Amino acid sequence: MIQLENVYKTYRMGDTTVRALNGVSLEIRAGEFVAIMGASGSGKSTLMHVLGLLDQPTSGAFRLFGRDVSRLSEDELAILRSRTVGFVFQQFHLLARTSAAENAALPALYSFDPVPDGRAAELLRGIGLGERLQHNPNELSGGQQQRVAIARSLVNDPQILFADEPTGNLDSTSAEEIMGILTELNRQGKTIILVTHEPDLAQYAKRIIRLRDGHLLADEPNTPRPTPHTITFPSLGKNSLPGFQGSERSTAFDGAGLLPGRAARLRSSLRRIGPLLRQAFRSIAAAKVRSALSMLGILIGVGAIIAVLALGTGAKEAMRRSLSSLGSNLLSLNPGAVQSSGVRQAVGATTRLTLDDAEELPKAIPLIARASAFVRDRGQTVFQDHNWNTEVDGVAPAYQQMRNWEIRAGRFFTEGEMNERHRVAVIGATVARELFGEGNTGVGEFIRINRVSFQVIGSLAGKGASSFGDQDDVILIPVTTAMYRLMGRRYVDRIYAEARTMAAIPLTQDRILEVMKRRHHIPPSQENPFEVRNMAEIQEALMSTTRTMSVLGSSIAVISLLVGGIGIMNIMLVSVTERTREIGLRKAIGARRGEIMMQFLVEALVISVTGGCLGILLGWGISFGMKRFADWPTSVSVQSVALAVIFSGLVGIVFGLWPARKAALLNPIEALRYE
Repeated sequence: MIQLENVYKTYRMGDTTVRALNGVSLEIRAGEFVAIMGASGSGKSTLMHVLGLLDQPTSGAFRLFGRDVSRLSEDELAILRSRTVGFVFQQFHLLARTSAAENAALPALYSFDPVPDGRAAELLRGIGLGERLQHNPNELSGGQQQRVAIARSLVNDPQILFADEPTGNLDSTSAEEIMGILTELNRQGKTIILVTHEPDLAQYAKRIIRLRDGHLLADEPNTPRPTPHTITFPSLGKNSLPGFQGSERSTAFDGAGLLPGRAARLRSSLRRIGPLLRQAFRSIAAAKVRSALSMLGILIGVGAIIAVLALGTGAKEAMRRSLSSLGSNLLSLNPGAVQSSGVRQAVGATTRLTLDDAEELPKAIPLIARASAFVRDRGQTVFQDHNWNTEVDGVAPAYQQMRNWEIRAGRFFTEGEMNERHRVAVIGATVARELFGEGNTGVGEFIRINRVSFQVIGSLAGKGASSFGDQDDVILIPVTTAMYRLMGRRYVDRIYAEARTMAAIPLTQDRILEVMKRRHHIPPSQENPFEVRNMAEIQEALMSTTRTMSVLGSSIAVISLLVGGIGIMNIMLVSVTERTREIGLRKAIGARRGEIMMQFLVEALVISVTGGCLGILLGWGISFGMKRFADWPTSVSVQSVALAVIFSGLVGIVFGLWPARKAALLNPIEALRYE
């Protein structure tokens, strides 16, 4: 079954080369009970590591079941260990805060071959621990812990069982019980390889191999000490590698064929999800304060991202509503300023907008649906003993449709009333409330604006506040009345024009400038003194500012996330150091590099995603507080929540990668010896 031919194992210690094994040749047959003895430094542990597939010889031939295994990859060795080898260590190496049943079942987690459910519990009952299945290691005696370790070594039904000083930490009674169990396992067909320096323990073996300074000193048969038949172990019915029959096992073992196919790897990965998550939560619970501090950076970062994005999304939505309330496809024509003799003149100093311009634009440009001249001033408004200072706008009747303004009561003024300069007014909801009280529209009443009497003929439906102020705090009067009977003006402030379609806006802008330049006799060589703006441009400018602020806030939040990621890396590096022996154990029982790496990545991911989820709640709370107490527009979107979860997960993966890789690259022998 096991053949070594002229095997050497050398180590480099600085400039010195140490030969731990020096030309060792031996053969171990199936079903033997072999004791390997020697003083400290004799090479017995190195020999066990080579035989147990934890290490590879520097030179020489090592055959297992007739095939050379000295050149297998690390993953192939791990799979072979999982299928053929079991270990019982002096230090037990049981996982803390993990029940006896879960400890015993650990090798099944890394097995690609099916292991029946309840196998670990059945083994524990067989060695007298049926009442201790749910007890943690700190609740068990030393002898009971070693029994759990023996059950763990048998879960995958290996053919070879290595016992490295299995009674070194036990009292004499427990030691006899453990050796009795090993002897019974040998009777049932297991190959037992015992490493010890105690002659009394070696007497249980049928064969004793002695080493000195890496040389095979003696290999002699032994009459074992008799022990009673006290233990009966359950059988899986699987006692060989796939393809081997009985004790031959030498016809179908090929190292290249050890790696399972994609389907087997997928099934194995899915089976490990639950145990990996449980282990991750155990690790976090074991260091609550440290884990909480690591989560804090992620929590603050994600909370800040959610709050900033909520504020930005809410602000954008509020701006869209505000701009929509100003009217769709709306263009604003304003008098500009020209440069003369190198001097920039004031706005409107050389050009003026007139009522005739407003009337001419729809006639000259078919792309314009309607237009309205516009003038604005502040006015002190009085009704009986109520007075209110408000905005007074002089507009044309078309202005109502251009601004999508609904009439709450009464009507809007007509073209005839505008042409005849009637003193009629349509008041906003805020003005109606301040002058006439809540629920009263004031239609039919007379009010005084800057001492000029006006009759209220209509009351506007409320539009609410916008980025430009309270849209309902306004009085609309005919533009001619405003210019000639209230404000004393000859020119209008601006002209609003509505394009027939959104797509026509750019061309309409160009046509307006052409018409105005022609109407005001501006030479082709002179700069056009007029300016046309549309709501899309205003919206883009405001959105750009909002985006800039969102990016700034998000950048600060991302920095916090990165700090949280560094915290996760720190705690994972500490965790790897603290759990070095555990990593060595997992590798010894068959865990591959990728599986160790996945375990620590899952733990980093659990920390980061948990912090991210708590951060989402924090961000929602902050955005709710801003909306409720500061009256800031906020909106938490599904996209921002998804982004936060994904980003926190990426932080966990990126910053957990180095610690996970460090764990995966640990040498199992050095890890098991770590103090």
